[in-house]
This record gives sequence, C-alpha cells and structure tokens, in this order.
Amino acid sequence: MNKPLRRIAIFCGLLTLALLIRDNWIQFVKADELKEHPKNRRVAIERYSQPRGNIIVDGKSVTGSTEVKGKIVDFKYKRTYKNGKLWSPITGYASQAFGANQLEKLYDPILTGNDDRLFFNRTIDMLTGKQQKGGNVVTTLNAKAQKAAYDALGDKKGAVAAINPKTGAILALANKPSYDPSVFAGMSEDDSKAYNALQKKNNKDDPTLNRALRQTYPPGSTFKVVTAAAGLESGDYDLDGKTDSEVPYRLPQSTTELPNEGNDALCKDASVRVALQWSCNTVFAKMSDKLGNEAMMEQAEKFGFNRDLDDDSQDTPVRPAQSIYPKDNRPQNAQAGIGQASNRATPLQMAMVTSAIANDGKLMKPYMVDQLVAPNLNVVEQTKPKELSQAVSPENAQKLQEGMETVVKEGTGKPGQIPGVTVGGKTGTAQHGENNKDNPYAWFISYAKDGDGSPVAVAVVVESSDTLRSDIAGGKLAAPVAKAVMEAVLDGKQ
Repeated sequence: MNKPLRRIAIFCGLLTLALLIRDNWIQFVKADELKEHPKNRRVAIERYSQPRGNIIVDGKSVTGSTEVKGKIVDFKYKRTYKNGKLWSPITGYASQAFGANQLEKLYDPILTGNDDRLFFNRTIDMLTGKQQKGGNVVTTLNAKAQKAAYDALGDKKGAVAAINPKTGAILALANKPSYDPSVFAGMSEDDSKAYNALQKKNNKDDPTLNRALRQTYPPGSTFKVVTAAAGLESGDYDLDGKTDSEVPYRLPQSTTELPNEGNDALCKDASVRVALQWSCNTVFAKMSDKLGNEAMMEQAEKFGFNRDLDDDSQDTPVRPAQSIYPKDNRPQNAQAGIGQASNRATPLQMAMVTSAIANDGKLMKPYMVDQLVAPNLNVVEQTKPKELSQAVSPENAQKLQEGMETVVKEGTGKPGQIPGVTVGGKTGTAQHGENNKDNPYAWFISYAKDGDGSPVAVAVVVESSDTLRSDIAGGKLAAPVAKAVMEAVLDGKQ
C-alpha cells in the first residue's frame, strides 16, 4: 500500500474508532442522564402510554388514569386524583407538563411498570399481547385519621402529622392550604395556568408546600418534653423533685430576663411535672443551660434532630426536611431549650418525639409505604418496621408520660381530653418573625392510649388563623385538631 492510501486508511480507522467510542459513551455512560433529561419526551410519552398503577389507602385507590381524547396526542393517558386536596401531601402530583413529586416520583418505576422487579409481568404482557400495567403503592395512611386532620384544620393554615408509635407507620399527613393535582395533570394551557397560580410567587399561601414534611418551625414549648427528657436522663432531675428555678430567669451572659406566661408563682422552683403542666419557660431554659449545649444536642439527636431520615437507600423513603437543634452559645442554648432561638422542627419530627415517649422511649423510623404490589397482586416489597434509637430509657419515658398526662388532665392541654381515654400532651406557642412581630405559631403534640398501649401520636402546628393574637395558644387552636385525629384512630380500632 502506498503512503497516501495508508494515511487515508489510518484516518478512516481513527474516525471509526471515535464513532464507536462516542456511541458506547452515549449508550452506557450517558444513558441515565439522557433518560432523565427534561427535554427527552420519549420517556414521558412512554410513561403516559398506559394507565399508571395506583396509590392505595385502606384498600382503596386515591388515584386513577383517564384516556386523553384528541386527534394528535403524544400522551395517551392522564393522571387523575380522588379528593386530591386531601391526599396531595402523600401522593404528590404526576403531570405531563411539570413532572412528578412525592410518592408519584419516588415510585414512578413501579407505577409505570418499568421497575426491574416487574420484568416477569412485562414479559407475560408482551407474550400475551396485553397492555403493560403498572404496580400499586400501598400506603400506611389511615383514611379516617387523614380526613379528621384535614377537616379539623378548617380554614387555618397549618399541618398535622400522625404516627403509630409501635411501628413508625405514618397514619396522617395533612396540610392547609392544599391543592388538587388533577388541575395540572395534563398539557393544556389551562393546566399551565392552574400550575402557575399555585406557585409561591403567585400565591403567598404556597399551597403546594408540604408543611407536614418539608417546612420547619420553631417548636416552642412542645420542645420542653425533649429538655425534660435530657434532664431526667442526666440524673440531676426527677419528675416530682423541686428545681432550683428563679422567676424571672436571667439568660446566661445576658441582662435579658425570661418571663413565664402568667404562671410565675407556680413556676418558681417547680418540679418537672409542674413545669410541663404550666409550661414554665424559666425552669426549662435554666435546665437547658445547666445541662449544656452538647448534652442538649445529644438528646435532641436521639429523637431524630440533626439527621437525615433517608440515609439508608434500602428503606422506604419519606423525604422530610431535616430538623435542627443548633450548636450554639449559652444564651441561645437556653432559649433553644424552650423551642426558640435557632431550634427548628417539622411537624413529623415532633410527632416522632411524641411517639418515642409513648413507646417507652423507643423511636421507630417513620414510613408511609407498607407494600409495593405487582399488577398480579404479588408483593414486590414489604416494609419492615425499623428502630432508629432508644431516645430515652423506659423508666424516664414513663415519667414523661406521667408529666404529659398531667398536662392534659390538669394543665394547659385540657382541650385535648378524650372521655374514657388516657391522653398525654404538650402545648406550645412559638414566637414568629423579627422581634416576635408576627402572630405566633400554635402547637400541640399528643398521644392516646388504649388497652394495647398507644396506637397514635400526633403533632399539630397552626401557622395562622382568624383568631386574635391574644387568643393564639396551642391548647385553643391545635389541641382540638389533635383530638379529632386521635379519636378517628381509636374509633377505627373498635
């Protein structure tokens, strides 16, 4: 071969090699990235080429699919929702134009039937000529508890989280305001208008925000049960022993005096039980300072603060925002001990705190999916309850239960009482805004007991309502909501 031909052959060989390398790079290295690219319509077209599997609550689907009518249609089916405003904090949305979130996104492979674990089902459908079917996501939600939470919130802005303390199964996640995912499930101009109208920039109430999972708040006086737990665990405090607590309490390294809400006489040197009963700021702020920031952080973390609940990819994900107990200086730590300063928690987190106390100190990992089910009803995946930590010793958990039950029987939590049922609770009113200029948040955390222990722990936060500022309190606004949820769970067991 002469020299020019050899050069051409080498050049062509290099071009062929480059093409092979590029082809393999696209098919194997970049495959996932290209598959998930927002401009890759083929994936979306396939996703909506058949009815999606459903999300199930108490044996009934809360989702559906409808065939799209039209001459030229890329997407054959569109997602529908039954009572979408009630269930959107759990289902999320699946929109042809705007993608998906929550369970719709987390379990999209199961719902579309493309999950590797459904390969056998896809093969059978292909061989028999049947349309491919998606699997179902079976939740842990309690329909009666969810409706009770949603209805009891009424026109208040806020959220509810309820958990089964024994297993960690989430029983209710309710938000107000909420939204109906059906109104933007398609591709039309009306769908776009509906979606844009729900966004925070166009709607200050931000109805698509999952307040129960994704919004953190100062937990206010509900956090005092965590401070009480740290005090009892230290051995320096007992439930009914007097504390060395002056009134008012001057914050450490500060000239600022911390008051109580009209209970000074009851709060001076009050025991842990009495301090919980009347929500004494002075007792718990001083306790937090005495224990120190490191001990307070350690106790908060045992209850789930400062940790990623979805750090184990094999567990059923919930995707909550991280709740924070901060590393802070002495005056800030004292205030964090009463649920203020930089202390932040989701409603789910405070339900976890309550559930651990109700479960004799054992904190179970929260989950909202019980099973993933194939189209032929075979169980693809079953969630097994998992212990996160022993948040507090059984002995001290029982002391905290006594204290929280006193709050409901004789203290600030009386509106949470249920006739014939033992209820433990803690009220909270958290400051909000610069220099507390905005209306405070109203909190209530609680659990109810029956003959088999505690089947439900609840956390309620009310961001705003038409109540006068002077009347905003956890007992008045949030406790009746928690009571309705507890009653719904208890009635369902009968």
